[in-house]
Amino acid sequence: MLDAIALGAVAQSALLLSGILVFYLVLQSKVLGALGGFGAGALLVAIMTDLVPEEQATMSPAEVGLWLLVGCAVFILANRFVQSKFGGEEGGNAMGIVVGAIVDGVPESLIFGIQLATGVPISLQFLGAVWISNLPQSFVPSADLAKAGWSKSRLAMMWGGVVIACGVAAGLGYFLALNISGVNGARMAGIAAGGLLAMLTNAFIPFAYERGGEWAGIGLVIGFVLSLVA
Repeated sequence: MLDAIALGAVAQSALLLSGILVFYLVLQSKVLGALGGFGAGALLVAIMTDLVPEEQATMSPAEVGLWLLVGCAVFILANRFVQSKFGGEEGGNAMGIVVGAIVDGVPESLIFGIQLATGVPISLQFLGAVWISNLPQSFVPSADLAKAGWSKSRLAMMWGGVVIACGVAAGLGYFLALNISGVNGARMAGIAAGGLLAMLTNAFIPFAYERGGEWAGIGLVIGFVLSLVA
C-alpha cells in the first residue's frame, strides 16, 4: 500500500513543484497562455488514449456516457462551491482549474492504486502525460493567485494538500482492489475524464486564451501532438 501512496503522490507532485515555481519564474501573459494551451492538449490526449479506453474495456457506451456525466457534474458542483467562497477575490476564477486538478487527480490516483494491486501494467505514457500536464495546470492558476496576493506558504499548503489527497486515494484504490472482488478503475476513469472535459471547456482553455490569445491554440496543438507521439 505504501508503494501505491507514493505512486499517487509522485504522479501529482508536479502540481506542488509548479505552484511554487511561480515565485521564482515570471512569465509573460502570452507565454502563460501558450503553456496553458500545451497542458490542455496533453490532457486531451490522456483522456482519449487512457481514460476513455479504460472505460470502454468493461462498460457499454451508455455506461461510459453516464460516468462521464457524473464526472462533469462533480466538477461543476465543486466549482460552484469554490466560486461561492473565492469568486469575489482577485484570482478567484483560477480556482476553477484547481478544482479540476482535484476532480482529475483523485480518480486518477485511485486508478493507479487499483492497477498496482491487480497487477495491471501502469502506462508510462499516461503517467508522463499526467505529470507533464500538471505543470501548466498548476503554474497558470498559481501565477494569478500569487498576483492576487496569495503567499508562497498558502499556495504550498493548497497544492501540497492536493498531492497528499491523491496519495491517500491511490492507497485507498490499492486497499479496495485487494479486499473487494470485481473492483476496477473504469468508473473512476469515467469520472476523471468527465471532470477533465468540463474543466477544460469551462476554465482551462478560456483561461489560457484570455492570457495568450492565438498562442493558446498553438500551444494546445503542440501539446496534443507531442503527447500523441510520445
